[in-house]
Amino acid sequence: MSNIQMLDQHTINKIAAGEVVERPASVVKELVENAIDAKASAITVEIKEGGISFIRITDNGMGINKKDISTAFLRHSTSKIKTIEDLFSVSSLGFRGEALASIASIGQVEVITKNREDLTGIRYIIEGGKETSKEEIGCPEGTTLIVRNLFFNTPARRKFLKTPKTEGGYVNDLMNRLALSNPHISFKFIYNNQVKLHTSGNNQVKDALYNVYGKEVSKNVIAVDYEDEDLTIHGFIGKPQISRGNRTYENFFINGRYIKSSLLQKALEEGYKTYLTMHKYPFCVLYYELDSEKIDVNVHPTKMEVRFHNNEDIFRITKKAVEQSLKSMDLIPEVDLEKKKEEKVTYSKSIPEPFEKKEIKEHKEIKEHPPSIQDPKGASNEAYSKVNAIPSSEKEDLLIKTKDILRETPIKSIQPSYNKTKDYEQVDMTTSLFKNKDVPFYQIIGQLFSTYWIIEFNEKFYIIDQHAAHEKVLYEKILFDFKQSKSNSQQLLQPVIIHVDLKEQEVIQTYQSIFESLGFVIEDFGKDSYAIRAVPYILGENLDASVFMDILDLLSDDHYINKQDVLYEKVALMSCKAAVKANNKMSFIEVKKLIEQLLQLDNPYTCPHGRPTIIAMTKQELERKFKRIQS
Repeated sequence: MSNIQMLDQHTINKIAAGEVVERPASVVKELVENAIDAKASAITVEIKEGGISFIRITDNGMGINKKDISTAFLRHSTSKIKTIEDLFSVSSLGFRGEALASIASIGQVEVITKNREDLTGIRYIIEGGKETSKEEIGCPEGTTLIVRNLFFNTPARRKFLKTPKTEGGYVNDLMNRLALSNPHISFKFIYNNQVKLHTSGNNQVKDALYNVYGKEVSKNVIAVDYEDEDLTIHGFIGKPQISRGNRTYENFFINGRYIKSSLLQKALEEGYKTYLTMHKYPFCVLYYELDSEKIDVNVHPTKMEVRFHNNEDIFRITKKAVEQSLKSMDLIPEVDLEKKKEEKVTYSKSIPEPFEKKEIKEHKEIKEHPPSIQDPKGASNEAYSKVNAIPSSEKEDLLIKTKDILRETPIKSIQPSYNKTKDYEQVDMTTSLFKNKDVPFYQIIGQLFSTYWIIEFNEKFYIIDQHAAHEKVLYEKILFDFKQSKSNSQQLLQPVIIHVDLKEQEVIQTYQSIFESLGFVIEDFGKDSYAIRAVPYILGENLDASVFMDILDLLSDDHYINKQDVLYEKVALMSCKAAVKANNKMSFIEVKKLIEQLLQLDNPYTCPHGRPTIIAMTKQELERKFKRIQS
């Protein structure tokens, strides 16, 4: 008996469905693209349970001719192409003739359709690839297509689907992209009887942007309009302040088709290279118009991947278009400049909370003693701290008095040490460091540029960056507290309202208990919004909504396995903003305590961002610099 047999058509369709229909979003994509190709001006998509149990797509397009309805559900039947030459100049979104056959083979499908020429419409039902009903009915022009119980006859495929919320999130993302790629079409997306998206179809990309991403994004975008020979690029890119923690908001459309391209991503990010920090990705909605013969969309059944005939030109033109658009705009927000000015007035805080509360309380009794030679800033610190405690109208007088106190403080023994630090930029990194047990034996010489502390010990001198050192101490302490469930909340005077999509909603709900253990209090605020009413104490009273959105982006990334630890580290890194800044005043007592805490760490050498906290030079190296000894 022969072992090689021909598969029946039903089995072939199921195998093909595995390529075309991966999840409910795949079904919605294929059916909406069919509606777009049918010249619809209004499309409504409704799903329930993430689209697993129910999908309904209604359009006002041309409809399907009565005599073609059965043929439409046969594999490789299409109205889009007729010859192989058509494949290389295809302008429609669908063309393979596989979608309807694949969907019908793994779902229960009902079609109600009518075209302009017919007096009546037709109702057609096909389940698991088998036709069960076909009858004439009265209905408006257009097509309504309902898919129930997806993968009902392939349980092995169904068990690999994610939760309804996650699957609904994929459909939501898809609808956003379809609305952006077709601003001339009115889209409505209904999920579990709630309208999640509704666009006007007025052909204004900016309006579609507002409907999809909201006010904050739409008011912080820069128009792109660039033409180079056979390629035109237009659309919008985001200002740096609306950048995100992943590439979710990078949208590229070629001849009306949403595509994914690492080439375009790299070109975009290269254009932003000097505008964004590490691990930040720009927002964009860019439309490319080029000759269809210069791209190949027949790479994958999903048609999301394309090949360009000239990658180098596409990369160069994209980068140039982005760079020119960014240079044409003033990207310095005025509010940030004002904040920086205010920070210069209030920089007198020795160490921000929570560090300050704990350390200052421990040393209250020191205030009873006059400042010594080894602590010349005791009086000045006290005077500076009073600046923030009185009305702003009196601050100028206090600052003048503070300068007088500084002049009166004995600093004779400190002055020579400051003069010796001129060439400290020549110091080298060292692998050895004095240990915590050596603390009683080192000597704090003084401070350089109100940022770097000079320490002498055992024939060496060390320079400690107060900001990097405090960042490291805070990071390790907060990380430890989180893992020991010791975090405390701080109520916000005004809740921070964030607007999220379905995918981000699921992230919040999935990690709700972890957020609470960190100190966040997050409540449902209705209509795709959440209110953050409390935050971990270390983040202070002000929380930027973009900071929390970065956390959601991080948790949405499937590359991380242990997301709880990643979340701890992310919040700990954010808390580093509370570290004492460069040019902030610190007393000898405070810096001594900071050094003790730093040296208790397993790795005190670098801050959480990888910058050095301490550098060192031996006495011998210094004497060699001054030619006291020969090399």
